[in-house]
Amino acid sequence: MILRRKRLLFFTLPAVTILSVWLYFMHSTASWELFRDNWYMTLVMIFGSFIAGASSEGGGAIAYPVMTLLFNIDPDVARNFSFAIQSIGMTFASIWIITSGIKIEKNYLLLAGFGGFVGIILGTIYITPLIKPDFAKMMFVSFWLSFGIALWIVNFVNTRKTRQKLPVLSVYQKSELLLVGIAGGIFSSVLGNGLDICTFSFVVIKYGLSEKIATPTSVILMASNAIAGFILHTFFLDTMQPEAINYWLVCIPVVIFGAPLGAFVINRIGRKKIALLLILIIITQFFTALYVIRPGLQLGLFSLVIFLTGMILFFVLTRTNHHSKKTL
Repeated sequence: MILRRKRLLFFTLPAVTILSVWLYFMHSTASWELFRDNWYMTLVMIFGSFIAGASSEGGGAIAYPVMTLLFNIDPDVARNFSFAIQSIGMTFASIWIITSGIKIEKNYLLLAGFGGFVGIILGTIYITPLIKPDFAKMMFVSFWLSFGIALWIVNFVNTRKTRQKLPVLSVYQKSELLLVGIAGGIFSSVLGNGLDICTFSFVVIKYGLSEKIATPTSVILMASNAIAGFILHTFFLDTMQPEAINYWLVCIPVVIFGAPLGAFVINRIGRKKIALLLILIIITQFFTALYVIRPGLQLGLFSLVIFLTGMILFFVLTRTNHHSKKTL
């Protein structure tokens, strides 16, 4: 009982602090009218923050397609908002995970986290400026579609043994996980989300790491990546748009509690229910993008290449896991 109270205190104090600062800012700057113009983002993030805490998807995985496809918001604004809001919501989900004693995989966290940090810096500086808006949108939904198929195979097709921690990794295997983290960080730099998906898929499919362990670890990973992206765009590049900040302000009180709630729920329900929900969301996102964007030949081929790249990656990982089952 005493330990539970201490854990609750470690979560409550940061939450009260952030909410107090937020309330003071909103009152002193007379910013309450932001809700009048941006209330729909508050509603979006009620659901988005829950998914962020309950799955290997960050809150940006919900916010980005809704903002770019349904509300026609510029992808750069959607990406920066995703960084900003995940730096709050997923950080609080991480606090809840740590203070609740939910198991995580530390080697996965450290190796992929460092790779993600490198990737988001490289991607932000060298790759993001080259991606056109419609290409960014189709890149998002195409990559996610390949992830959705991998998620379906992992949960509903393959019968596999799971482990509670990664095996002892060789230098090559550590380098491999580091490179996957770099790739995920680059995806995050363009889409506001991606490190969690790439690394989650890798450790679950290749090593059979249990989703009960991989999911909370990926939440902490994406929290660190989102903070890095937020700091980069706000303090170093000065590219954090006023629109992104306005959306952020109307969502802060929602995500502080929504993401930890998701982390609490996922620890008590079956992984297949969450996986099925994510797959349905991914399919809906993809076909919505096709309807809204109506890609031409060049954009369609780009989308196909992104999808096939993801499929080849996940197929190779699945095959690798298949051959390694005897050693588990």
